[in-house]
Amino acid sequence: MSELEGRSLLMNGDMGVTGTPGTGKKSVSELLATKLGLEPSSLNELAREFRALRPTTGEVDTDALARCLSRPDRRSNTLYFGHLLPYVLGRKSLTKVVVLRCEPAVLKARLASRGYPPKKLIGDVEAELIGLVSSDSFRVFGGAKTFEFDTTYTSPEEAATSIAGSLREKWRPRRRIDWTENYDSGPKLRKLFSTDH
Repeated sequence: MSELEGRSLLMNGDMGVTGTPGTGKKSVSELLATKLGLEPSSLNELAREFRALRPTTGEVDTDALARCLSRPDRRSNTLYFGHLLPYVLGRKSLTKVVVLRCEPAVLKARLASRGYPPKKLIGDVEAELIGLVSSDSFRVFGGAKTFEFDTTYTSPEEAATSIAGSLREKWRPRRRIDWTENYDSGPKLRKLFSTDH
C-alpha cells in the first residue's frame, strides 16, 4: 500500500494505538505509521516535550497533556501511541483506534524479561486480564472506530501488516477479547499473579 493510499484509508485524520505496557505499541506503531503514511508520535515523548510531567513523581500529568493535545495547532496526519491514549485524547480526536492485547501469562513473561518490579508487573498483568485500557478506549472512542488486535504470537511486522489490511476492509464490530475466560479458577489466577520464579 502506498503512502497516499494509506492516508486515504484514514480520511486525512489521525489514528491511535494503545494497550497495556508490553503489548507492542511502540514497535507496531512505528511500522504501521510507515505503512499508512502517518507520523508516529509517542504520548510519553510528547509529555516530556510539553513538560506535562508531575514534578514529584515524574509521571505524566494526563490533564496537562490532554490540554496540550487539544490545541488547534496540534499535529495532523499523526499516529499517536501510548497506554494513556484514552485518557488524553477525546472521541473526535481520532478516526481509528487500535487496542493491542496480549495473553496475560505471555505479557507477564515479556514484562519480567524487561526487569519490571513485581508490583508494577502484577499491576499491568491484572490490567490486561480485565481489559482496562481496552474498556476505557471503547468507552471514550466508541465501538464504531475502535478494535482490538491480539499481539500474543505475532511479530510487530505481522501485526502492522494485518492491521493495515484491516483498514482496507469495511470497518465492522468484532468480538471483544476476554482473557478472563482462560483464568476461571483460583489455581490459575494464583499462578498468574505469583511473583515466584
